[in-house]
Amino acid sequence: MSERFTDSLRQASEPSWSRATGHRLVTQLFDGSVPDKVMASYLIQDHRFLDSFLILLGAAMASADSFEARIRFGQFTGMVSGEENTYFLRSFEALGVSERERRDAPDTEPTAGFKAIMREAAATRSYVAALAVLNVAEWLYLDWAMKAPQPLPENFVHAEWITLHDNPDFRDFVAFLRAELDRVGPSEAEVARDFFLRAVALELAFFDAAYEVEA
Repeated sequence: MSERFTDSLRQASEPSWSRATGHRLVTQLFDGSVPDKVMASYLIQDHRFLDSFLILLGAAMASADSFEARIRFGQFTGMVSGEENTYFLRSFEALGVSERERRDAPDTEPTAGFKAIMREAAATRSYVAALAVLNVAEWLYLDWAMKAPQPLPENFVHAEWITLHDNPDFRDFVAFLRAELDRVGPSEAEVARDFFLRAVALELAFFDAAYEVEA
């Protein structure tokens, strides 16, 4: 049995993929010990992705080659715009993050980089490019979240960030993303590899940057 295209991309991204999924941020999420200052910084920056992420989802919907795929992207866009955005707002309140702090905190370099690569992938109008970045953004998170030990932390800020990225619907969506990239990726293999590897490097840098507030 031949290796899946998405597995070959993940392997090509090592060791960055494993360093991200085994990051200090992940292990501290699992035991509920992420310092509030770090968690606030991380969520402020992650929330900045939503606009560019919705653009990327829209581009994937527009460039998909089937009605069924467009339905899946539309459903996921609704979840991101509703349930996930609400989690951010509740978490900011719990962590004492004001609207002014959210507005005035500058983008970290990885945040700016990730917003740029999402918009770059969208601008290519390539379904493969969009899928490559989406696979990293969602599959990498599922990969770490599904390893969370039970019980989850008592603090909802930690626990719900884990369950948002490991639940039946999210697993199904990641399986869909992988299957789509397995199907169409080989036709633009270099495009897929380029966007995938750059996105994994940005994810790792993004996790690292959350701890810069402690410096």
